[in-house]
Amino acid sequence: MTELGLYRHLDEMTPWNDRLQMLEVIGVSDEASDVKTFTFRSDNQTWFRYKPGQFITLELPVADGPLMRTYTLSSSPSRPFSIAVTVKAQTGSIGTRWMFDNLKPGARVKAYGPAGDFSLHSHPAAKYLLISAGSGITPMMSMLRWLNDCAPWTDVGFVNCARRPEEIIFRKELELLGTRMPGLSLGFMIEERSSREGWFGHMGRIDAIRLPLLAPDFREREVFCCGPDPFMRAVRQMLEASGFDMSRFHQESFAAPVVEEIPPPFASPDGESAPVEAVTPVRFALSGVDAECVAGQTVLQTARASGVRIPAACEFGLCGTCKVKKVSGDVEMSHNGGILDHEIDDGFILACCSKPLSALEIEA
Repeated sequence: MTELGLYRHLDEMTPWNDRLQMLEVIGVSDEASDVKTFTFRSDNQTWFRYKPGQFITLELPVADGPLMRTYTLSSSPSRPFSIAVTVKAQTGSIGTRWMFDNLKPGARVKAYGPAGDFSLHSHPAAKYLLISAGSGITPMMSMLRWLNDCAPWTDVGFVNCARRPEEIIFRKELELLGTRMPGLSLGFMIEERSSREGWFGHMGRIDAIRLPLLAPDFREREVFCCGPDPFMRAVRQMLEASGFDMSRFHQESFAAPVVEEIPPPFASPDGESAPVEAVTPVRFALSGVDAECVAGQTVLQTARASGVRIPAACEFGLCGTCKVKKVSGDVEMSHNGGILDHEIDDGFILACCSKPLSALEIEA
């Protein structure tokens, strides 16, 4: 562990570089049943620069090989010496269960990021409404913690839905923030009572009747929503039906966009012999591998077919984990926000959604 005498001021440190440094676990805490917060620092005394609400991708060294899992940061960039993720172990989960069993203080893990555009910094407004369910509270907590540190007078409504009272993640901290932030309005809703504690608040599921009770002026607010897909669909449908300006609605989702399946170019509908596929040479410089990319394939698919490992999690251009440097050549890249304009200008691409337009050389 780093001794206190090694402390340096922020302006003496450089930002964390996910390509060069590991994360070290410095704390593990229980938040609710099957919910834990893991707090990390860098292994090289760097600081963390990100937007509240962004996510990172952890590379978990499970028995069957590295497993990539994406988690939203629950910490705030206003406290830049550490970052934290708060995760719930679902039934049958592999990555989260591995974290519960293996990530103890002192353990080290590789991470990529931060990434994502689900942040109030990307959509500034006079009034906010943060609606969440279950572990979808994590990006909301990151944003609320930032507001508490940097703009505690902000007018923000915070609505969280849970199955039982004891399953409200961060409940004690939220209630404390409610006494410190004059513009914060808290609203909790549970589905069923608990034998462990009494409940005198709202019950049921959020709907067109209960939403105005929790946030009477919701039509005037910039709305952020995160939770299970059915929950987010229900909130979206309620807002649309109410005449809400949906350009002010933002939701967090790690699901791949639905695309129409396109037959491969070599398919022959009349049964005749297929034409020879076009191939493009791709050199993976760091691995010393020369490969051929078949028409329609991505750089990531070509790398895997050639035995070259490029880390990847979402595989549809959102998480940014597969970011690699393009030394030469041109690609067609269709991403979903996992790479910034200045990174593209510097020659980086996302391997999962980049298809060669010419011979390529990649740093991988």
